[in-house]
Amino acid sequence: MSFDVFAVILLGAALHATWNAVVKGGGDTLLTTCMITSFASLIALAVIPFLALPARESWPFIGASVVFQVLYFVLVASTYRIADMSQTYPIMRGTAPLLVATASVFVLSESLSPLAWSGIAVICLGILSMAAAPSTGQRKGLVLALINAGVIAGYTLVDGVGVRKSGAPAAYTLWIFLLTGLPLAAWALATRRRVFCRYVIGQWHLGVVGGFGTVASYGLALWAMTAAPIATVSALRETSILFGVVISALVLKEQLTRTRVIAACIIAGGAMVLRLG
Repeated sequence: MSFDVFAVILLGAALHATWNAVVKGGGDTLLTTCMITSFASLIALAVIPFLALPARESWPFIGASVVFQVLYFVLVASTYRIADMSQTYPIMRGTAPLLVATASVFVLSESLSPLAWSGIAVICLGILSMAAAPSTGQRKGLVLALINAGVIAGYTLVDGVGVRKSGAPAAYTLWIFLLTGLPLAAWALATRRRVFCRYVIGQWHLGVVGGFGTVASYGLALWAMTAAPIATVSALRETSILFGVVISALVLKEQLTRTRVIAACIIAGGAMVLRLG
């Protein structure tokens, strides 16, 4: 993996942690999520006319990804409503690499070097250490985080194949965000129109930050998947946990225990090993 690809993935990881913090810090996590995906759709709509359509072979993957993405955003909102980000974010983002690595090897027939596997193992060890730290969140939040890890693994594998078939990584990504935001915005307008409109008027700046963050972070990750193995990109992208933990402590004022600091360092070490692989 080249340094450029490595740097792009880390930038995407920082942006991903940022928009998750926007959701967690919002007064209503579900409305915040709907607002963010709505702005992401608007960003996609503004750019798509200037891009060529993805290849026909990739559209079934776009459709499948949209289903996964809608479920993912709903689970993110539901999880952060009842549990700490510093506890559930590592579980959501950290359990996925092992699932993706296993599937990419046995289903997609990709090969990973022993050093890359070591990096994945170290990152997963750090994630398990993070999950073992005490949490003020409810047990249901941890269960939702684990379920969402499976959803993350699902759309990662789907998009890892789909973006390669598309011949147009940027257009592929933007069509996903355009189609993902529509049902969430439609739900908010149909069920909570007045509240949602007032919420957007008052918090639009957070919607812009979150919308840009989610589009850019995933777009960078999908681009990286065209230049490196899917499992490697997925695992390295989980260094967003480092950014997430720092943001949780400094911005959201969540408790940052010694166990969580050690776990974050383990994850950083795993990322470096993965970089060398």
